[in-house]
Amino acid sequence: RMGMKYQFGTIGFLIALSCGARADTILFVGNSFTFGELATAKYYHADEVRDLNPPNERNQTIGGVPAIFKEFTREANLSYDVNLETVGGKGLDFHYTEKLPLLDKPWDVVVLQSYSTLDEDKPGNPGLLSEYTRKFDMALHARNPKVKIYLNATWSRADMTYTPDTPWSGKPITQMAQDIAAGYETARKASPGITDVIPVGLAWNRAFAAGVADPNPYDGIAAGKVNLWADDSYHASDFGYYLEALMIFGKVTGLDPLSLGPKERVARDFGFSRRQTTALQQVAHDELAAQK
Repeated sequence: RMGMKYQFGTIGFLIALSCGARADTILFVGNSFTFGELATAKYYHADEVRDLNPPNERNQTIGGVPAIFKEFTREANLSYDVNLETVGGKGLDFHYTEKLPLLDKPWDVVVLQSYSTLDEDKPGNPGLLSEYTRKFDMALHARNPKVKIYLNATWSRADMTYTPDTPWSGKPITQMAQDIAAGYETARKASPGITDVIPVGLAWNRAFAAGVADPNPYDGIAAGKVNLWADDSYHASDFGYYLEALMIFGKVTGLDPLSLGPKERVARDFGFSRRQTTALQQVAHDELAAQK
């Protein structure tokens, strides 16, 4: 694949810098899974990132996962100008057809996240994602031939797995994330300009397997485990968005999420224990290492 190999520790930091991993500008395009719906993350440090959409009726702009990423990079002594364009419940088709004038700039890095089931009308079908990934690939590379574009493959929805008459009903909780990851891989392979896929949903699966997160929010959360979902068992909790941001941080910068350490500031602000913080960083570390 294109893109930098995943690096570790101080040596990794120096290699990352020498390979030009430090981008001046990064754009996040997505929906509520990017902007942190139903969690503290939604408005976290919103004044430190640039929301390309106008403020809401309360004069608020979004922080979300982009702001968490921004804080991680500051802690790692990296400098990123972080921008986001997000609309709830929308896929890349909407952002391309309705928002392209906002996005048509020479970005250094772009992270694209589409609808949670790939296609609202055809759950699990990567056709629409592939079509608009190609369109973004062409448009973004026309403005900057060196842009690095990442696809953010999201997580299994518990509400579509444990409840009847839903697309993944009766299947293992890990299956939807695997299907979503496969769909994003299909889109990547169809667009040669895409740098890589960020397997956020597979990191969630790893958190379940490692005993860090409870895989079923409907039967209670086991002692010592975190709930990666929000109360609707659809969106993420702060734990889930934190893990998402760790994965993006690791992929985009090439740095080891464990380098952020147990005293990491976002985790502290969200009220995580040091044990929880380290466990989530370890999951991201392990999943990113598995992708090498």
